[in-house]
Amino acid sequence: MTVAMGIVPVAGEPLPATEMHVDHRFLALADRFFALYRQPHQGGGALTAYLHGEKVLDIWAGSADRNRRWAGDTMALSFSTGKGVASTVVHRLADRGLIDYFAPVAQYWPEFAAAGKEAITVADVMTHRAGLHRIRGLVPGTHGILDYDTTVAALAAARPDRRRHQSSGYHAVTYGWLVAEIVQRVTGKAFVDVVDEEIATPLGTPDFWYRVPPRERHRIAPLFPRLNPAGLHWGLSASLLSRVAPTRGLAEAAMPDGFDDLVRDPAVHDSVMPGWNGVFTARSLARMYGAIAAGGTIDGVQFLRPETIAAMDEVRVRSRDHVLGVPMAWRLGYHQPIFASLERPRGALGHYGVGGSGAFADLDSGLSVGFVTNRLGSGPMPLGDLRLARLGTVARELARKA
Repeated sequence: MTVAMGIVPVAGEPLPATEMHVDHRFLALADRFFALYRQPHQGGGALTAYLHGEKVLDIWAGSADRNRRWAGDTMALSFSTGKGVASTVVHRLADRGLIDYFAPVAQYWPEFAAAGKEAITVADVMTHRAGLHRIRGLVPGTHGILDYDTTVAALAAARPDRRRHQSSGYHAVTYGWLVAEIVQRVTGKAFVDVVDEEIATPLGTPDFWYRVPPRERHRIAPLFPRLNPAGLHWGLSASLLSRVAPTRGLAEAAMPDGFDDLVRDPAVHDSVMPGWNGVFTARSLARMYGAIAAGGTIDGVQFLRPETIAAMDEVRVRSRDHVLGVPMAWRLGYHQPIFASLERPRGALGHYGVGGSGAFADLDSGLSVGFVTNRLGSGPMPLGDLRLARLGTVARELARKA
């Protein structure tokens, strides 16, 4: 069934989606989603699902900001969710033989060989074993990471962490630059142009943004509350965590100076930082993962070969990640989706972001889910919660019965 919303477009702008879509088999999932956004303090969000390449859910609710309801074309900055999209760009190139997962990065990016990194492979980067997780102090100034060239040059010159030989170390912020520069060196094109050619155009949706055009920025829902652990001052928290052995890696990898202010600065939409500044709709994310979940083809367009999807789904590294401090099962650019159940499906891949947004493909059921929100967390901790984990669990149960 579809539900008309009666949204009036702004003159001169593309017509936004004005109708929600709810397949009757997924009504329970829609109910669970709408329950998340009943009060103003809950913000807003959107949820889209595909099953065997067919859209079965496309809904939204809540507030984009204090004076605006979430609409069918509202987007949100989704943090590490963008790592999954950036990784899919690499797989599209590998699908055509342009990238070899097991080739040294320096084969494509010669400067990367500096400081003992000549043997680090593309696969090492994509499984967080390059030893380049540190973002704190990588470039000077709180806005230094907005300069793509400076940041990439610093990563090329950096000495890798020795622990990379024993375990993964989540490249929370740096991952995006590493992948983007590999893509740029291989193609000779700007990363955002390759995203358009390899992801947005074949999927028929433009909403895969790392550098957001000014004409599209009115669609972005501002994030809230502040990105501060337990409400503490960001700088103080980062300084304290960096001095304690169990949390030092996390502070080094995910807490650059001034990051809590930077994520709210419009200047982030002028920069290319694919590890964290991707802006998406739930619809675009679910469609990309929908193509993956459907075996590589959607609406008659072959997005990826089945052989490439099999390579994407293979777990390459199982270890206690020395940054996150928990066991991880890293695929090439994706983690195992988190579900609010005891079951851990083997044939599932995706990427979630700090604050709650994320997306995944469940290859066993043919299901994909995309979820974006402007409310960072649903309780006192803005860094994450179980909203997508719970929605994903319901979605998988319904997909099995469909």
